[in-house]
Amino acid sequence: MTPARTGLAALATSTLAALLISAGQPALAVTKDSPLQAAFAKAAAAQDVPRDLLVSLAYAETHLDGHKGQPSASNGYGVMHLVSNPTNHSLEKAAELTKLPVDKLKADDEANILGGAAVLRAQADALGLDETARKDVGRWYQAVAKYGNASSPETARLYADAVYEQLGLGIDTSGVRVKPQEVTADRGDLATAPQLNAQAQVASADYPPASWVAASSSNYTASSRPSSYAIDRVIIHVTQGSYAGTISWFQNSSAQVSAHYVVRSSDGAITQMVREKDIAWHAGNWTYNTRSIGIEHEGYVSQASWFTDAMYRASAALTRAICDKYGIPKDRTHIIGHVEVPGSDHTDPGPYWNWTTYMNYVTGGSTPSWSTTIDNSTSGQFTASTNWGTSTYSSQRYGADYRFADPLATSDPAWYSATIPSAGTYRVEVWYPDDPGYNSSAPYIVAASGGNQTVYVDQRSGGGAWKSLGTFSLNAGTYNAVGVSRWTSGTGLVIADAVRISRV
Repeated sequence: MTPARTGLAALATSTLAALLISAGQPALAVTKDSPLQAAFAKAAAAQDVPRDLLVSLAYAETHLDGHKGQPSASNGYGVMHLVSNPTNHSLEKAAELTKLPVDKLKADDEANILGGAAVLRAQADALGLDETARKDVGRWYQAVAKYGNASSPETARLYADAVYEQLGLGIDTSGVRVKPQEVTADRGDLATAPQLNAQAQVASADYPPASWVAASSSNYTASSRPSSYAIDRVIIHVTQGSYAGTISWFQNSSAQVSAHYVVRSSDGAITQMVREKDIAWHAGNWTYNTRSIGIEHEGYVSQASWFTDAMYRASAALTRAICDKYGIPKDRTHIIGHVEVPGSDHTDPGPYWNWTTYMNYVTGGSTPSWSTTIDNSTSGQFTASTNWGTSTYSSQRYGADYRFADPLATSDPAWYSATIPSAGTYRVEVWYPDDPGYNSSAPYIVAASGGNQTVYVDQRSGGGAWKSLGTFSLNAGTYNAVGVSRWTSGTGLVIADAVRISRV
């Protein structure tokens, strides 16, 4: 639209409003941005940072909650998690760049978001992103990775992937919205970094469903449990930070803290960082450290949004396996929160942790009321045109094979049909093998009750496991419930393997 047309439209709108008021009619409603929405827009414009990327980074760190200026476990502050610790000085960097006082950056949302945007822009400048490159959201990937100050390439990739995943899934919380969008992340050197929580990654020796990433030897005590100390407790923690950030912090020799396991919010992925035979420093009480296994859960005690059903189920399965291994009773005397450790000054897992749900899962109860899995080979429930080929190339596949097709600007989706028993809210998950040659922004279509909703998934990473697309309102009946479309500007083959739909 030209400036002249913009001015005329504004004049027409103001004139119409005046006429309505003079005629005794209410003026046209004006939608006002929430304070956070306005703060992100202002900071993005001031620092020439993509606004949606800035929101996605903040969401991955804090779910857009500044926690009233209280620090995270790694001494990070605010919506943008500006950090001040021996190895990360993004808070001080933000103060230097914005000329704002540190105390204001810690506690004021608008200042904190501006500080985060300034730090992210400084990382982009250091990488040589010029004005043209900055307009491509995918080119910011390595700047995002550096913002997280990860301790290893694989943790840097885990951190940046979490941010870019949110761009594909979309965000709608705290008065801030990011629409799901097609983005091809340019990972650069990090494209070859190992993927944590992938099938090909090193598995935990103590709990094979988990990945293994060693904590710094400065953060735990080597031992030979249970011969040296009996193990009779499981202690539940909340990280007060992100999954990737916690893994990185436990790898940092200055942290002086660790846990045996870390559980991710979005999908329940688990990373083991200290062997069960060794003594992690998690309880703040030496006796309880020697006798327990510590499990950290991604999130903050003050935010219920982190405690997903996927997290509860995955953690409960881990706790059940630990209890069976060491003969620990599955009760609240032996499975406790950090707050219940004698002498503890911590409050985790906090008021939003649902102990009833968790313990039901630990003891084997409360299975999903309804769930269905549809593979690309499920008879009568998968349909695709002859343009979709069949492959057995990847060992990460679900079932015997999977389907693939070239991306194309045309409507040619592969569909999964399901019989939804009743109208309600359902979690939709997808399974695909990943490969550098697969699609960078594969569109998944969910036939929600309010109309089709599309989310975008980077099929170059995160494969060989169930990945949640989110929760959706679905109608009852038998119909094509989930599709995989070829209509994308993403690069690489689009993959259709399996989907799982569960009532929540």
